[in-house]
Amino acid sequence: MSEITIEQIDKISQVLRDQERPLKERFRALFTLKNIGGDRCITWIKCCFKDPSALLKHELAYCLGQMQDVNAIPILIDVLKDQKQEPMVRHEAAEALGAIGGESAYCVLEDFKNDPTIEVAETCQLALARLDWLKNNPSTDKKSIYYSVDPAPPSEEKDVENLKSILLDDKANLFDRYKAMFALRDLKTENSIKALSEGLSVGSALFRHEVAFVLGQLQEECSVPALIKALEDKSQNEMVRHECAEALGAIATEDCLKVLEKYLSDDKRVVRESCEIALDMSEYENSPEFQYANTLLEVS
Repeated sequence: MSEITIEQIDKISQVLRDQERPLKERFRALFTLKNIGGDRCITWIKCCFKDPSALLKHELAYCLGQMQDVNAIPILIDVLKDQKQEPMVRHEAAEALGAIGGESAYCVLEDFKNDPTIEVAETCQLALARLDWLKNNPSTDKKSIYYSVDPAPPSEEKDVENLKSILLDDKANLFDRYKAMFALRDLKTENSIKALSEGLSVGSALFRHEVAFVLGQLQEECSVPALIKALEDKSQNEMVRHECAEALGAIATEDCLKVLEKYLSDDKRVVRESCEIALDMSEYENSPEFQYANTLLEVS
């Protein structure tokens, strides 16, 4: 990345930090900074954790975790500790700490594994389980086939029915259910996707939101009815509905676009903004554009 100048990075950061810019432009800037990486990009991302958009802050934490740079750990610890931050932002900071690892990350995750906010507590427990698993399996810390750092490794089990049984078992260990989830994702058959889709109606909000995220990675049309049903269900936690919206944007069929348009005026800000971002993503999915995170080209 040596050809990218400090001036270019700073111009991209101006787009990210400008609250007057459309959120979709700020998201593209954020993912451009993530792809560039390095201390300067981390510093600019850090500046936005006081933004009024919980969705943007959630995505800031996600990007820092995916970058797997230890220099982001102090920032993420501060966000996790900040009780004024929205639960979905604190949850994402905890997950990012689990993605990066290290002693300081582990210690703070221990401190918050019984947090009164269940989504935060469960995320810390999962992150600790991931880091404990990595201690015993150090050579297996790698990104998935979807280029993501996942909160759990895929199970070695390959039978869809057995994996489905674990996935949908509310009494099973959450880390094991996540392992089943990622194994079903990696199988990528119609039956495995249908099994995952059933997960949108069981378990905790954290669990259901991860199911939606995985279905978005798969981008398979057979999951659309379940995703639409969950988005339309106002009793669902907003972090689940937000993730369903973004998954629909990734799949980008005509039915997906219709429902996303409908919920652009939802009473939950994070759902409204997710539909806006999802529609922008769907434009990318249906265009010849080479790269979603293309802010570098726009500021050059």
